[in-house]
Amino acid sequence: MEAWTALVTGANRGLGKAIAHALLARGARTVYAGARDPETVTDPRLVPVRLDITDPASVAAAAERCGDVTLLINNAGIGLRSGLIAPASPDAARAEMETNYFGTLAMCRAFAPTLARNGGGTIVNVLSVLSWITLPGLGTYSASKAAAWAMTNGVRQELAGQGTRVVGVHAAFIDTDMAAGVELPKTSPADVAELVLDAVEKGEEEVLVDDITRQTKAALSG
Repeated sequence: MEAWTALVTGANRGLGKAIAHALLARGARTVYAGARDPETVTDPRLVPVRLDITDPASVAAAAERCGDVTLLINNAGIGLRSGLIAPASPDAARAEMETNYFGTLAMCRAFAPTLARNGGGTIVNVLSVLSWITLPGLGTYSASKAAAWAMTNGVRQELAGQGTRVVGVHAAFIDTDMAAGVELPKTSPADVAELVLDAVEKGEEEVLVDDITRQTKAALSG
């Protein structure tokens, strides 16, 4: 197994924290933990990196500092639980697009040259089952994740020539703060982290975390 040098965005809590710890457990050489406030990264085995993926200067600084990265995990995202016609939907839609789409794209763009220099490497984009369907009250989030899915597919094609693999991760409900209050089955962040790293090790390009996601993907053609 390759000894990864990884950067995880949003690594101070939730799924990002679980992925960072799973990387350490699998023998990663270095795990950079991106967070807006690096002091919230408390595990001494991690290397805190100040990172706001919506700030171009912050993204550029992270790319310069983390020049040895071979695995980029774009986990940072927001969900504001807004319908498309709700009073606050324009502001929610812009904020979610800035983080979930434009921020993730900025990270892909900034680290593509780094990954090329380091032999190709891998990008993992954490998406959602809501990349494919829309639920009442979550329309703006779904739109941002649908855009991120399309972007992930495009980046995969554009970076294939430099040997960079691009992985899309789709899940329904993960037991994190974002899904707080949702009274439906949830997957633990630790389990998702293992599935993600298994896929990276096997060279897979898509991770379907749970039954809801697998059934939704299978139903798309219908």
